[in-house]
Amino acid sequence: MGQSNSVTRSSKLGPEERAAAIEALKSKELDILVVGGGIVGTGSALDAVTRGLSVGMLEARDWSSGTSSRSSKLVHGGIRYLEQLDFRLVREALIERGLLLQRLAPHLVKPVRFLYPLTKGFTERCYIGAGMLLYDIFSYTGGRSPGVPHHRHLSKRQIAAAAPSLAKDAFTGGITYYDAQVDDARYTSTLARTASFYGAHVASRVRVEGFLKVGQRVVGVKAHDLETGEHFEVKAKQVVNATGVWTDDTQSMVGERGQFKVRASKGVHLVVPRDRFQSKIGLLLRTEKSVLFVIPWGRHWLIGTTDTDWNLDKSHPAATAADIDYILEHVNKVMAVPLTRDDVEGVYAGLRPLLAGESEQTSKLSREHLVAHSVPGLVVVAGGKWTTYRIMAKDAVDEAAAALDGKVPASITADIALLGAEGYQAAWNKRGKIARAFGLHRVRIEHLLNRYGVMTDEILDLIRERPELAEAIPGADDYIQAEVVYAATHEGALHLDDVLARRTRISIEAWDRGISAAPVAARLMAEALGWDDERTEREVNVYLKRVAAERASQEQPDDESADRSRLEAPDIVATA
Repeated sequence: MGQSNSVTRSSKLGPEERAAAIEALKSKELDILVVGGGIVGTGSALDAVTRGLSVGMLEARDWSSGTSSRSSKLVHGGIRYLEQLDFRLVREALIERGLLLQRLAPHLVKPVRFLYPLTKGFTERCYIGAGMLLYDIFSYTGGRSPGVPHHRHLSKRQIAAAAPSLAKDAFTGGITYYDAQVDDARYTSTLARTASFYGAHVASRVRVEGFLKVGQRVVGVKAHDLETGEHFEVKAKQVVNATGVWTDDTQSMVGERGQFKVRASKGVHLVVPRDRFQSKIGLLLRTEKSVLFVIPWGRHWLIGTTDTDWNLDKSHPAATAADIDYILEHVNKVMAVPLTRDDVEGVYAGLRPLLAGESEQTSKLSREHLVAHSVPGLVVVAGGKWTTYRIMAKDAVDEAAAALDGKVPASITADIALLGAEGYQAAWNKRGKIARAFGLHRVRIEHLLNRYGVMTDEILDLIRERPELAEAIPGADDYIQAEVVYAATHEGALHLDDVLARRTRISIEAWDRGISAAPVAARLMAEALGWDDERTEREVNVYLKRVAAERASQEQPDDESADRSRLEAPDIVATA
C-alpha cells in the first residue's frame, strides 16, 4: 500500500509521465481510484496518496476543464451565508482560506480587498458591521491567524478617494473587508501535479465509460484513452466519484439511482480592462437574487455572477446576451460612467454543482457537501464550494478508507504544501536579483513567481537554453512563450485549448480571445510534443472554432439558442 519512492519522483507531468501512469493503472489493483480531475478529484487523489495508499485518478477532459476553472476565482468564507445563518460553513471555509493563504499555496492564493457599499444609513451599518465582525472572529478559529487584515468602516469621502469611478449617489458609506483569490485552473493543475509527485497515477483525457462489478460490488472502471483510442480496465478496491455536475450521469453507469441529486446552476462572469473602472478595491453588490462581485484580476476586472438553472450541455455552458446585459445593468447602478458591451473583453460561464431537493431556487440550494457509499466499492462526493475542496476530499477518502482492509492513516493534507510553495517567500524576496540575472523586467519575474512559485526556476532554465522563449505571446503580453512549452512538458497540457483556456487565461483575458496567440502557441506545443503540420493546424482550427462559437452564443437571447451556437464548435480529438 505504501509509496516508498514517492519523495524521489519527478514533479513533471508530461506525456511520458501520463503514459507511465496509464501502464501502472492497467497493471495493478489500486487501493483508491478517483474519477474526475476537478478541484475535489485532484484534492482526493492527493489526500489518498499522502496517506500511503496506492492511488489513480482519471479525467475525461483536461484538469479543471469543468466547474473548477470557471469560478469567481475567490477563496472565501461566503459573506452571504452568514445571512442564511450557516455559521458552520462560513467558519470551515474561513479556516481553509487561512490555510491556503499561509501554508498550502501562498504563491497561488492572494489576499483581495472588497468594499461593501452602504445605502441605508446607521442601521444598515450596524447590521452589516456585525456580520463583518463575525467574519473576522470566525477566521481566527483553527489556531492560526487569518492571513488578512480585519474589516474597516469607511466614510463616503474615504470611498470616493478609494473608488473614484463609483457614482456619488450610489452609497452613503461603506465597509471594507478582505477575502482571497486564486487562479482556479492553475491551482487545480498544480494539485494534480502534486498528487503525481507523491505517487498517484494520474491521467487526463481518459474517459470512464462504465464500472466493473462483481455481484453488486464496484471493483474498478472501464476506461477509454481519448488520445490513443485504447480501451482498458482499471481495478480498484474503492472508486471515488468526484465528477461534480456529472455526478448523476456517472452514478447512472452503475445502474443505481443516487441517494441525492446534483443540479447545475449557471454562473456567468465578464472580464473588463482595469482602466474601465478606477478603484483600488473590489466591490460586493447586492442584487434582488444574489450578490455581484467586481473582482480585481491583474490588468482586468472580473464581474459576476449570475445564478440560473442549466439543463443543457454540461461540457460547454454558454453565456447569453441576456446574461451579459443582466450583469452590466446591475453593475452600472453604481458606476459614474456606465460599462457597455464594447468594454467586455472576455466572458465565461461555469456550472455550480448544487445538491438538489431543498429549494426550487438554485441560489437557495445547498453549498454543503455530501459523501455517501452509494453501493459497495463506490463512494460519491458532491456539492460543496471551491474553498472547502480539501475538507470534501478528506471526507471522501475517509469514507473509502473505512472500507479498506487494515488501518489507514488520517488525512495530512493540512500540512502538504502544493508544488512551488516551499521556499516561495525567499524566492519572492530575491525577485529583483533574479530579474537582473536574466535581463527580464521585475514585473515579469513577479508574474512567474505568482504562477509557479519556486518552480519558476524550471521556466528560467528553458529561457537560459532558448532566450527567444522570454518573448511575450502575441495579443497576450502578460504571458511569455516559455510558459506554453512548460505547460506541454511539465503541466499535462495535451491540446492548444488546455494552454490558452486553463494553463494561461488568454482565452478570457485577450481582446481577441486568443486568436493571434493560437498559431504561435500551437507551434511551440508542436515542437514540445512532436506534432506534425496537420495536427498543429487542426489544433488551431479547433480553437478558432471554439472562439467563434462562444462569441456567437453570447449574441443569443436565451439558453437554448446559445447552447446550439456553442455546440457548433467541434470537441477536441487527438486523432483525426
